[in-house]
Amino acid sequence: MLTILQKEITAYLSSLVAYITIGLFLLVLGLFLWIFPDSSILDYGYADLGSLFNTTPYLFMFLIPAITMRSLAEERKEGTFELLATRPITDWQIVLGKYLACLLLVLLALIPTLVYVYSIYQLGNPVGNLDTGAVIGSYSGLFLLGAIFVAIGIFASSITKNQIIAFAIAVFMCFFMFSGFDSLSGLLSFQNAEIQNFGINEHYQAISRGVLDTRDLVYFLSMIGLFLLLTKTVLGGRKW
Repeated sequence: MLTILQKEITAYLSSLVAYITIGLFLLVLGLFLWIFPDSSILDYGYADLGSLFNTTPYLFMFLIPAITMRSLAEERKEGTFELLATRPITDWQIVLGKYLACLLLVLLALIPTLVYVYSIYQLGNPVGNLDTGAVIGSYSGLFLLGAIFVAIGIFASSITKNQIIAFAIAVFMCFFMFSGFDSLSGLLSFQNAEIQNFGINEHYQAISRGVLDTRDLVYFLSMIGLFLLLTKTVLGGRKW
């Protein structure tokens, strides 16, 4: 698994795709935080990072599928998966190696956003007037959200040889899992909190408030496990 992890990280970082994708993510996020009037932190009049944590999930819906789309689809298209499958490694090791590599890239994309946190910390009146507990909770929520999106992206990449199709499927699934259940709960005035609990947004918002409930943690881990299991099942069910 560590060999696959190292191979994937090296492959991503040796190409411009990862740098361009992460660079665009940070650029667009910066525009939303500082430039666009409807979401600019400077227009709030007080030190708050709500705009960052409300915008990032939607940017993740495009960033993460762009990272994961090549993980298995490219292997199948180029015929290199057959060579990988002949090595003394299990399907789980392949899946987890690729999953952790993509998750590490998402973490690398999040680290530069700490500059925004420092900027708001310094802009506060007085300096440091920032709810650090809420910030830590929100970053924890973003990491767990990214972990689910990566699992979804890996699954999407496992069911097709075309990277563009894998990207489109992952974007749709990430969007539906994040906000689709909220829309369903309000459809035709059908208010049902149980339906909302199936969606990621409900649990993400709970963690972002700085409250780490075991039910939310179990939800995130269960969804990650489910999509990784589906990916492993797809790999195991194909005759390479």
